[in-house]
Amino acid sequence: MTIARTPPLPSRLPHVGTTIFTVMSALAQEHGAVNLGQGFPDFDCDPRLIDAVADAMRAGLNQYPPMAGVPALREAVAAKIEALYGHRYDPGREITITAGATQAILTAILACVHPGDEVIVLEPCYDSYGPNIELAGGTIVRVPLTPGTFRPDFERIAAAIGPRTRAIIVNSPHNPSATTWSRDDLERLASILRPTDVLLISDEVYEHMVYDGRAHASAASHPELAARAFVVSSFGKTYHVTGWKVGYVAAPGPLADEFRKVHQFNVFTVNTPVQHGLARFMADPAPYLGLSAFYQRKRDLFRAGLAATRFRLLPSEGSYFQCVDYSAISDLPEAAFCRWLTTEVGVAAIPLSAFYAGGFEQRIVRFCFAKKDATLDLALERLARL
Repeated sequence: MTIARTPPLPSRLPHVGTTIFTVMSALAQEHGAVNLGQGFPDFDCDPRLIDAVADAMRAGLNQYPPMAGVPALREAVAAKIEALYGHRYDPGREITITAGATQAILTAILACVHPGDEVIVLEPCYDSYGPNIELAGGTIVRVPLTPGTFRPDFERIAAAIGPRTRAIIVNSPHNPSATTWSRDDLERLASILRPTDVLLISDEVYEHMVYDGRAHASAASHPELAARAFVVSSFGKTYHVTGWKVGYVAAPGPLADEFRKVHQFNVFTVNTPVQHGLARFMADPAPYLGLSAFYQRKRDLFRAGLAATRFRLLPSEGSYFQCVDYSAISDLPEAAFCRWLTTEVGVAAIPLSAFYAGGFEQRIVRFCFAKKDATLDLALERLARL
């Protein structure tokens, strides 16, 4: 009798396992903990957006859209970027609608990184960057953000650039530290990149979540950087619909051309009625223009509650994250502390060490405050014992 056998498959990503986000969410569910770990809202989006998508479905807009995205949505994105950052992208050639920002980043990396090329990432960083670079055959060059402040160390960035450097990935507002880059930071980066051909992948998915009167410093607002950048953003983050997985990339024509070559054989195109619904919804800028105030109120509520605990609060300049130092509470390593916090206190967080390839320990954990007020109140009630 012939025995069925699955052939061995050498892994393209041998170091990748179950993510800490999956582990902590499962642990939170098992113990009935308030899940402030994974970064997604627990509240609904604007009903008008649901209606706009439903109307598009009922109107028969359910077949393939153009590969680069529905023209009306690309035009809306180009108009928004021009209004906010002063740079006009050609919606026909330079705006591409993607299946979320994670796909956008992977596609940008596959489009520009060749085997042996180096890509600079600033740690701590979003966990998809490294595997994306590995899949492209590139080499990851890790430059740490300054411990404690998480500010960019431009001397170390400059020192990391070499003849094989193809790109650098920058994320602002930053996940996980909640810091933001300033206009001066963009200028420093531009001066470093000016004599090189290094490309920029600018992850700006939290662009509409900046606080205390700050303005988001987009790469699109800096002409030199815009000329070499893939600027990535996310409708899911902006409109509280992370499960829809729709984002976009803005890039100058020659870069966009290469991006689309990969995009068309990666996902080809993106959900048609959702694109039409988003295009209609974007006619009113108030939802994204008011997002900073919406989340700043939640941030302030959460920080006020945490101030009554022994956590030391780090600044939260942007995104919907709040990092805290727990040194006064425990000497456990970060992952162990998060497990203890979930099982014994009933609140789930994410260890900052999970965002470093080497698991750098600083006794800092990350909370997500993109939650209903009742959810935050329950979490704060449980954390009050600390």
